[in-house]
Amino acid sequence: MVNLRIPGPIPVNDDILESMGTPMINHRGPEFKEILYRTTERLKTVFSTKNDVYIITGSGTSAMEAAVVNTLSPGDKAINATVGIFGNRFGVISERYGIDLVSLEFPFGSDVDLDVLRNCLNANPDVKAVMVTHNETSTGVTNNLQAISAVVKKEYNKLILVDGISSVCSLPLETDLWDLDVVASASQKGWMLPPGLAFISFSEKAWEAHSRSTMPKFYLDMAEYKRYYEIGQPPFTPSISCMFALDLALDQIITEGMESVFERHASIGQYTRDCIAELNLNIFPYSNEIASNTCTAVEVPEGVDGSELVSKMRDEHKVVLAGGQASLSGKIFRIGHMGQ
Repeated sequence: MVNLRIPGPIPVNDDILESMGTPMINHRGPEFKEILYRTTERLKTVFSTKNDVYIITGSGTSAMEAAVVNTLSPGDKAINATVGIFGNRFGVISERYGIDLVSLEFPFGSDVDLDVLRNCLNANPDVKAVMVTHNETSTGVTNNLQAISAVVKKEYNKLILVDGISSVCSLPLETDLWDLDVVASASQKGWMLPPGLAFISFSEKAWEAHSRSTMPKFYLDMAEYKRYYEIGQPPFTPSISCMFALDLALDQIITEGMESVFERHASIGQYTRDCIAELNLNIFPYSNEIASNTCTAVEVPEGVDGSELVSKMRDEHKVVLAGGQASLSGKIFRIGHMGQ
C-alpha cells in the first residue's frame, strides 16, 4: 500500500470514502437543503467567523479566482505579497483580469517582511487590496497572517484577500478576530476530503467591494451563491458525493475540537522536523519559527538529485513525497502531514 505524503491531496479515511457512495439526492430538495445549512454553519466554526461562507464545486484555485473577481475591477491596483509558487498564483489570476498588479516577491524560504510590506503600501496609496498566501506549501513556510492583516487593515485600511487553502482546518486562523475580508480554502487539505470542493468566506467589506466590482463573473459570482443559499440551494449542480463526505468530515472535526486539531498538526510538524534533524538534513525555511506544520520542505544534500530521491522513495519504499517546483526542482523535497 502506498503511503501518500504530499501536501495534498491527502490520504482519506475509509469512512469518508464510503460516505461518498451514498445514493444521489435532489440538490434542490429538502434533504440537500438540510446538508447545505448544516455544513455551512460548521464551516463557519472552522473558519472562526460569523461572516458568510460558501461552498464552490471546484479546486482551491476557483476560490482564489472568486476572491479577485468579486472584489476588484479591471484597472484596480493590488499588491500580491508572495513567498512561493502558490503565492504567485494570486498574481497570475489578477493580471489575467486586468488588475494593475504590484508583485511583492520575497525570497523562497522566507516569510513576508512587514516593513517591506509597509514600504510598498506607502509607495502605492491607491492600492485597493493586498493578497497573501497564509501557508506556502511550495517552500514549507507559514506567514504570520495575524501580523500581516494588522498592517493591511489597521494601518492602511485595505482589503485583504487570503489563500488559506493549506492552512484553514490545520493551522490557527481567526477570520473575524484578524479582520480577514476573503479567505479561500479547499477540501483536499486539512479537511480530510478528496479534491472537489472549495470554501470561501466573505466579510461585509468584501460585499461592499463586490457592489462596486465590474469584473466579469458568472460561475464564481458570489452574489448568486448568496441568493441561492437563502432558499437552501446551490446556484449550480454541486458535487453531491463530496457534500456527503464534507458533512461527515465536519462532524468529526467539530467533535475533536479546533484546538485539538491545531495541536495535533503542531505536534506532527515538530516531530517531522525533529526527524529531519536526526538525519542531519536541513529544512528549507530560513527558521523553525516560520516552518509550516502542514508541509515540511527539506533541502536535498549536496550530490543528491532530489527528483531521483523522490522516485526512489516511491518505487522502493512506497512512500510518495513531493519534489521541488520551478527553480526549486531537484533542490528540495516536501513532506505533507495534514489531516488525520
